[in-house]
Amino acid sequence: MKTNLSVAIQAALEAGEAILKVYETNFNVETKDDNSPLTLADKNANDVINSYLKPTEIPIISEENRQLDFSERKDWKLCWIVDPLDGTKEFIKRNGEFTVNIALIDNGNPVLGVIYVPVSKELYFTSEDGKTSKKIIVSSEKISVEEVFEKAKNIKPSSPRKIIKIVGSRSHLNDETKNFISEIEKEKNVEIVSKGSSLKFCLMAEGLAHIYPRFAPTMEWDTAAGHAICNAVGIHVIDQTTGKPMRYNKPNLLNNYFVVKA
Repeated sequence: MKTNLSVAIQAALEAGEAILKVYETNFNVETKDDNSPLTLADKNANDVINSYLKPTEIPIISEENRQLDFSERKDWKLCWIVDPLDGTKEFIKRNGEFTVNIALIDNGNPVLGVIYVPVSKELYFTSEDGKTSKKIIVSSEKISVEEVFEKAKNIKPSSPRKIIKIVGSRSHLNDETKNFISEIEKEKNVEIVSKGSSLKFCLMAEGLAHIYPRFAPTMEWDTAAGHAICNAVGIHVIDQTTGKPMRYNKPNLLNNYFVVKA
């Protein structure tokens, strides 16, 4: 597990470096078949991550790889789930709220997670045993994994006191989410914390928010790394259709709606 975690951290850091090289240019934006945006940064980061993960001989599900039918994936015990650039809309807006997401899945459960925020250089990751999550602000993507392990600090969630902080998306605050928040507001004081990409999971894991409702479409690569990081600190990511923790490498890689809470 430590080897896989080390590889994922190296891959995330180098992918972040590749993303920033494009971020600093006048990049073009393409539109994919599902109408989502695509940039050279997505492609370059995906190439970097594939170069690190393929030697592990663990199969990879990535947003930017060709998607395999479930008939080819159904017997995978282990797999990587990757979003090389989560928050492409935030990348295009140049607000810095985009991430690199890498997760290792074991029998449908996220057991390792790495999230890197290239602009702020914040790196979040689970411990190798998946029982704690850590954070470090790196000085450079060239930092050694040994130094990352040595200097990263444990993060933990917080309990709400007078105000419940509910984290929402800058791009996806729809009527169902607003209704969910309104129900809580009947009993508690609420503050909305807006963030893009998988940073919403990071806010939960480090105690800067208390609930994250998501009643809008997401894919497995949007959530797997953040789910692992939250799991490791005792925060649950509950599928609102099944009432159970979210599962991965499903026949359909589209997630059901979910709520993240302690």
